[in-house]
Parts: sequence; C-alpha cells; structure tokens
Amino acid sequence: MKSSSSSSGVLRKGRLSTYLYTLLAFIVLVAIIHGEYFVCSFLRLEPARTSRVTSRTPVKKREDYKLPFAVGEGEEGCDIFSGRWVRDELTRPPYEESECPYIQPQLTCQEHGRPDTEYQKWRWQPHGCDLPSFNATLMLESLRGKRMMFVGDSLNRGQYVSIICLLHRLIPQHRKSMETYNNDALTVFRAKDYNATIEFYWAPFLLESNSDNAVVHRISDRIVRKGSINKHGKHWKGVDILVFNTYLWWVTGQDMKILKGSFEDEEKEIMQLSTEDAYRMAMKSMLKWVTRNMNCTKTRVFFTSMSPTHSKGDWGGEPGGNCYNQTALIEDPNYWGTDSRKSIMKVIGEEFGKSKFPITFLNITQLSSYRKDAHTSIYKKQWNPLTSEQLANPASYADCTHWCLPGLQDTWNELLFAKLFYPNSS
Repeated sequence: MKSSSSSSGVLRKGRLSTYLYTLLAFIVLVAIIHGEYFVCSFLRLEPARTSRVTSRTPVKKREDYKLPFAVGEGEEGCDIFSGRWVRDELTRPPYEESECPYIQPQLTCQEHGRPDTEYQKWRWQPHGCDLPSFNATLMLESLRGKRMMFVGDSLNRGQYVSIICLLHRLIPQHRKSMETYNNDALTVFRAKDYNATIEFYWAPFLLESNSDNAVVHRISDRIVRKGSINKHGKHWKGVDILVFNTYLWWVTGQDMKILKGSFEDEEKEIMQLSTEDAYRMAMKSMLKWVTRNMNCTKTRVFFTSMSPTHSKGDWGGEPGGNCYNQTALIEDPNYWGTDSRKSIMKVIGEEFGKSKFPITFLNITQLSSYRKDAHTSIYKKQWNPLTSEQLANPASYADCTHWCLPGLQDTWNELLFAKLFYPNSS
C-alpha cells in the first residue's frame, strides 16, 4: 500500500508539474506578445503623455525605449516641418542632375531645357532649430544587411530616386546596380558591399486596383478592390524601413468605385464611396497590415503626406495660371491651397491616432506648398508628340504635380533622415 500511495503521489506531482509547465509557458507567451504590444504603444506616446507617470511608478521612461535606427534625439520642442525656405548657394544642390544616372527623364529638367537653376538653391530651415545634415555614410551603414522600400505612386518614386542620388556616390560603380521586376512594379537598387537594397514598389492606392500596371496605368475609370492589401503587401514583408504614400490617385473629383469581390468575377459588385471614406478604408487596411506584419522593435514605418499641385494659380498670381514659367517661391506663410488636402489630412489624423504601431508621419505638405517654382512644368520627356495647340500654349501641358531633381524631394529625404535617426524631434 505504501508503494502504491507513493506511486500515485509521484503521478500527481508529474501531472501538476505538467500543468504548471504549460501554465508557465502560456504566461511567458502572453508576456512576450503583450510586452511587444506595450512597447509599441509606449513608443508612439507623446512626451506630454508620459509625464503623467509619477516618480513612484516603477516603469521605464519613454527614452529607454529607443526606436529602431535612432542614434540620438532631435532638439526638444523642435517642429522640423514648420519653418521657411532660405537661399543657400553653398550646400545646394546636394548633387548635380548629370551626376545621378538614376533620375527618370520625367524629372531631368535641366536636360530638357529648363533655363534656370534657382529652384535647386533653397534649403529648408525649421523655426528655432536646425535639421541634422544628411549623412550618407551613416545611412548606408545603418542599411547594412537590410531592406528599405518606398511604396506608392510616382511621387514616392521621385523621393525614392532622390535618396539613391544622395547615396550612390559613396558606392563604387561596379558595386551597385538597379534592376526592375514584376513588369516594372518593383525597382531594386543594390549596394553590394553593404548587402543592402533600396526598393520602390508601385501601388498607387496601396490596395489592389485597375491601375496597378506600373507602365500603363492612365485609367480614368479607377476601381479599387476592398480588403486587398495583401495583394501587394506580400512583396513588402521582410522590409526593415517602409515609406508609404498614397493620395493623388484618390482625388478624381468624383466618388471612388470600390470593388467588393474580385477583378476576376464575371459579375462585379461595385459600390461608390466619397473620396474621404474610400481613403479611410485604405488607411485602415494599411495600418492593420503594418500591425500584423511589422515588428516595432526592429523596423520603422513612415508615411509621407500629400504632395501639393500648383495648377490653379490660387497664390495670387494670374487667374487660371499654373506652375508654368514660375521661378519664385510663394512667400505667404499662411498659403495652403484650395484642393481637398485638409479633409484627407483629417482622415489621416483620425486613423493614425488609433494605431498602436509607431508610424512616423512626414508632413511635407505645407513646406512643399510654397514651391510652385520646383515642378517639372514643361521641362521633361514628353511621351506623346505635342500638338500645335499645346506648343502655342505651353501652360496647357505643364506638369504641376511632379518635381525636378535635384530639388524639393531631396528636402523630403533630409526630413526622413532626421526622423529615422533623431526620432524624438517633433
């Protein structure tokens, strides 16, 4: 009987040990999952919110949770997106157009006859503080063994090309390459000595759409498929730094057509949403994808705000005019423009405010609004022969959406650099 009692005690202890082990493992798993969730939530807090914690509360300070890639902090209270443009002939432009072979012909304004270079000689100066100087060596070293990707439309592609122009001179000619894949949807720049890639992925709506062909996408009747973020998102997995943009393609002046099923369906169920509601749908999908697929302790996510157009002459110039023949900046500090940017900004603010993942917002809209001088205008490759009517009226075919390189988008990347390495700047 003693032996039997002893055996049953051992069995009970064995079962108890198994239960305890299972419970402990479960607790550890939950702690890991919610620990990362807590860190992600904590990293996105503004300093003012963390000040509510009392000195007796046994928690880490916000500065103890450093965002990935951070090497320091920006100046306290410095809003790097609020400032003015100052003329700078010493450090501008950061490179010459002819020195960067990666600029598309749509952006090479000097090559296509622009007579002035004044648009290249302006530097962004935040109020009461300074932007850290763009350090190409630091950028490349930080990208060693990593992937950086820009996702969006042709404006994001311009920013992508700009950062390559800012970096490529440090890399020997035979140790770098640029290739395209997936019918030109994916462009990959490789810095071989760093085992690093800087990539661009064409997805103008982020969601699947009938405008996803990177070459042939001028479709007036645009349709976006609801809940289709993974169609493109599968190509973004494993990226260490993601830079999103999407705006221009949503602004059609009409309601957006949203596909509820598949583009392969014979009978398609299409509903219509306002621009704001459709854009909100895309933001929710993007934020959900980021939360599920990115690790806030190892990766960074940026979102570039709306790039302004100058096609209405609403800055006090000639009525009905546009960016054609404009060589001066807009000097009114309160100028904003008259398009739908404010309503889209409101949607972004509301949706990003709910996100638990720390997404860095690159607010380039206001500072770019002053730069009616920096567009490609008529100084770009024209893919179709110009008509006699167009030649007689150059303003009729001026591109007041895209930007010359070198130029404004180099500043966007200086702001990206500041936020990547000094993320506590406002």
